[in-house]
Amino acid sequence: MKIIQITDTHFSPNKPHFNGNWAPLLSWIEATGADLIVHTGDLTVDGADKDEDITFSMDLMRQVSIPMLIVPGNHDVGHLKGSDQPVNAERLARWRSLAGPDRWLEDAAGWRLIGLNSLLFGHEDDEEEAQFKWLAEALEDRAGRRVALFAHKPLFVDAPDEGDTGYWSVRPAQRRRLYDLIAAHDVALFASGHLHWAWQGRFDDTQLTWGPSAAFIIDKMEREMPGERLIGAVVHEFDTSVESEIVAVPGMTAHVLDDVVLEVYPQAVKPREVVE
Repeated sequence: MKIIQITDTHFSPNKPHFNGNWAPLLSWIEATGADLIVHTGDLTVDGADKDEDITFSMDLMRQVSIPMLIVPGNHDVGHLKGSDQPVNAERLARWRSLAGPDRWLEDAAGWRLIGLNSLLFGHEDDEEEAQFKWLAEALEDRAGRRVALFAHKPLFVDAPDEGDTGYWSVRPAQRRRLYDLIAAHDVALFASGHLHWAWQGRFDDTQLTWGPSAAFIIDKMEREMPGERLIGAVVHEFDTSVESEIVAVPGMTAHVLDDVVLEVYPQAVKPREVVE
């Protein structure tokens, strides 16, 4: 089974800065012979507040002839409490109505594929708890299948036991709960996006893969992170184990967010303050 992971496409009808990368990405996807596409979030520039960003982006996704599953990113449903766009009932309802479920489960070729809404982690509310309960049940009844998890945010940035990275990764308390579930249930892969860095590593018996953005890299606006700046996708080959290859897709443009941030994400130049 071959799965293509794409992520952080940042499409919009009103801020079309990165839309030009769709044509070469679509052509490449169609030529891969993949069985499934998984989009790990930030489908849109501002689906968190704009219906049209989600509907426009979903129309693009429907151009793919291969089945696709999508989990939301922070630009799709919002982020942490105290941010400019915190996850709330309205934003979740917008995504669920226009894009579909924000978590999902798919069984194929001896594997259980699970998509998570990682933007719920850290809210410590009913939505977060419901997802943890759902995840535990999905893992417990996997009937011997190996597991691959897909989410927008990575488990960590620099080290498995690091403190709170705020904007960038799952918070420590929720990360610990995920670690415990991963260790107990033969999770072979945790694939994510969000960082706009491409990297592969391991945590215990689990392969970790950060998919490269299909839209832009970040130069001096943010700190250096592990991996490399790359525009492309990931090819995951599933058999009894999983082998993953990060691919620079031909014909795509490596836009630099620093050059256009005031046009696309002016709020990003302000300090990010997260209030509990």
